[in-house]
Amino acid sequence: MKTTTKFSTLHGATNQFLYSSLSKALSSASNSKQLLLIHSKIITLGLENSSFFSGKLISKYAQFKDPNSSFSVFRQVSPSANVYQWNSIIRALTHNGLFSKALVFYSQMRKMDVLPDKCTFPSVINSCAALVDIEIGQVVHQNVLKMDLSSDLYVGNALVDMYARFGCLDEALKMFDEMPERDIVSWNSLISGYSANGYWAEALGIYRMARIEGIVPDSFTVSSVLPACGGLVNVKEGELVHCLVEKIGLHDDVVVSNGLLSMYFKFNRLVDARKIFDEMVVRDTVTWNTLICGYSQMELYKESTVLFMQMVNKFKPDLLTITSVLRACGHLHDLEFGKFIHEYMKKSGFQSDVTADNILIDMYAKCGDLPASREVFDRMVCRDSVSWNSIINCYIQYVNHDEALKLAKSMKVDLKVDSITCVMLLSVSTQLAEKDLGKEIHCDVVKLGFDSDLIVNNSMVDMYAKCGLLSESLKIFENMKTRDRVTWNTIIAACIHSGDFTSGLRMINQMRTEGVIPDVATVLGILPMCSFIASKRKGKEIHGCIFRFGFETDVPTGNALIEMYSKCGSLKNSTLVFDHMKVRDVVTWTAMISAYGMYGEGSKALRAFEDMKATGVIPDHVAFVAIIYACSHSGLVEEGLACFDQMQKDYNLEPRIEHYACVVDLLSRSGLISKAEKFINSMPLKPDASLWGSLLSACRSSGNIEVAERVAEHILELKSNDTGYYVLASNVYASLGKWEQVRTIRKSIKARGHKKDPGCSWIEIKRRLYVFGTGDKFFEQFEEVSKLLGIISGLMAKEGYVADLRYVLHDVEEDEKRDLLCAHSERLAIAFGLLNTEPGTPLQIMKNLRVCGDCHTVTKYISMIMQREILVRDGNRFHLFKDGTCSCGDHW
Repeated sequence: MKTTTKFSTLHGATNQFLYSSLSKALSSASNSKQLLLIHSKIITLGLENSSFFSGKLISKYAQFKDPNSSFSVFRQVSPSANVYQWNSIIRALTHNGLFSKALVFYSQMRKMDVLPDKCTFPSVINSCAALVDIEIGQVVHQNVLKMDLSSDLYVGNALVDMYARFGCLDEALKMFDEMPERDIVSWNSLISGYSANGYWAEALGIYRMARIEGIVPDSFTVSSVLPACGGLVNVKEGELVHCLVEKIGLHDDVVVSNGLLSMYFKFNRLVDARKIFDEMVVRDTVTWNTLICGYSQMELYKESTVLFMQMVNKFKPDLLTITSVLRACGHLHDLEFGKFIHEYMKKSGFQSDVTADNILIDMYAKCGDLPASREVFDRMVCRDSVSWNSIINCYIQYVNHDEALKLAKSMKVDLKVDSITCVMLLSVSTQLAEKDLGKEIHCDVVKLGFDSDLIVNNSMVDMYAKCGLLSESLKIFENMKTRDRVTWNTIIAACIHSGDFTSGLRMINQMRTEGVIPDVATVLGILPMCSFIASKRKGKEIHGCIFRFGFETDVPTGNALIEMYSKCGSLKNSTLVFDHMKVRDVVTWTAMISAYGMYGEGSKALRAFEDMKATGVIPDHVAFVAIIYACSHSGLVEEGLACFDQMQKDYNLEPRIEHYACVVDLLSRSGLISKAEKFINSMPLKPDASLWGSLLSACRSSGNIEVAERVAEHILELKSNDTGYYVLASNVYASLGKWEQVRTIRKSIKARGHKKDPGCSWIEIKRRLYVFGTGDKFFEQFEEVSKLLGIISGLMAKEGYVADLRYVLHDVEEDEKRDLLCAHSERLAIAFGLLNTEPGTPLQIMKNLRVCGDCHTVTKYISMIMQREILVRDGNRFHLFKDGTCSCGDHW
């Protein structure tokens, strides 16, 4: 009996030692080979059906990513009523990403009436979360509640995480609040859920609560909080988290460092981001991807391509990085490197997805290789709307509108057109000024339900205006339920483009009434209108707004102000704006040179031109037009010709037709008619109507009949679409008394459907604009104006004035010609101004056409007789009349 007892004790001790040794061996197995040897010993000892060892084997095989062996071990003991073995296989499958199979095993377990325990549910819940299967997740949650296991910490953590990953954040928060016990995993699950779903403020709020509760963050906490700081661009909070990372020693964690790197890029703090990268002991593919994409997003495209070449020596980039670098190539217009990246993709076995192909299409287009863009598009098996829009946009960029429209038709067959397609097609209609095409696209917009889309409506407003249908633009604008600043800017620009300044001013006032804050684009839209109607008061109001909204340092705004003031008769204010500009570009200098030219200040224009070159600003084609124009209007012939020679000699700029036209004007205004004609005939370019027009105008003023007739014939032969040149030729024949030719030209103008622009002048008095047409008899104080002009005529006659009847272009008697001269629009405006302003007050008159010679003479007399300073802006320049002289020196 004693021997049997001793043997039993010894056998028990041996078994205990054996179990303990095998258990330790299983735990310490570091590879599959060692695990197979231990498994063999377990089978040899007949312990393979042991629930303890079978469970351990299932878990260990799962650890070594061998779920088939885990399954084989479980099958060996199946059917099993032991919950430990079921928990082991479910956990093994979940660990290896076989979530659907894990849920199948959970279902089989329930069918076999094996009761789950608190160790079962975390793995099952994780599988539901991974599969984003809300329905099964909710069923499992109900099972947890029935078994009263929701108070378990690990089960509760799993449920919080599951609902957070479903995006059911209210449920996640509810579970979290009901947990009797929480650990850092609980907090991390909730913070991660809010952060991953873009609720960054809430994620930061929960993080702060965790800190108040005394929770010490770990790498998971930090990696969830950092995206929230970046998303909110909360620099202060981000810096505090970074300090905590350094304090608790998490900076060596590559995931945390990657999070810091990404956050600093979102703060646009390149120096801090680069410092994080340089100090990282361990870097992975995510590190390099974050760095390269960050540089690219900050528009440091060249640097991102250099970093890419450094990366490929150590890590394999992913498709996100490659597409980021391809975008950079597009922005750099670096076709060679773009092709290299494309080849690298192919050689490295990257399978291009739709997004990558779309970026390739865009990259090749930006680099000027349209055939390569088309090749990528044509070989795509699957295309989305972005693919179609990208290739259509490529053809629009290369002004191949026919192919763009053809592709749009094909797109309609393959895919539903989206709002972006409509906007692009509207841009085609706008560029071509094709109203019929625009109306067709408008119909498609309505059919597809995009007529409430803000961007589409803005595009239609612009399209109709540029197709000459302002009424349609206004109709769409009025029907829009939602408007943004772009809408207002577009409709204001539309009114200005169409010449409807009344509607333009109304829109500006309505915009202010509705409390829409203007931006730089608004200002740049309004100022040209002030320039055109010469509304200095409105221009000053806008200038006030520019200061109020802080746009005064914007260079294009300063340039527009210089032009506005110069065209509104205030060269002084133009100069003040110019002097206060800290940054000036070629447009700034050109605007100032042009302003001096308009006022006959040729010497100042030349000085500004020299100053521009001295400051290192290189003049362009437009600057040379401005300076030669300025010389022309001041009689500086030699200086103007010297500037023309500089173009090719010093700046390698090939003169264009407008430069030749300026030189012809320069010579013609100074009476060098023969030299101007000779210059035209020696030009390498075929002269257009503008060149002959300048010469003809000078011939008319100088009375050079022989050249005038020759030039008029050239103009008529050109068959220009500009009615002004036909009118000029007609006027020359009229001044020569050749009325038959006048009638022929006028019939030709009528037959072509053209109309002569009627002469009109306007004056602003006490915030009100008064407009006068030539021969106008229907305006306020007509009788008083006529009477005053009669009085002035008598006074001028005493001073020696004789009417120049050559400027009456009608075949009528001399008395009637004198009456017609008196009815010219600028005389009506001047007389009206004299009647309605205080004596000695300066007058400012605006005229749409060039002032005639007789009116120019008359205004000199009026300035002397009435002792008034009169500033007249005609179609060419400004004339300042004072004490019987004009600032133009008769060079107009």
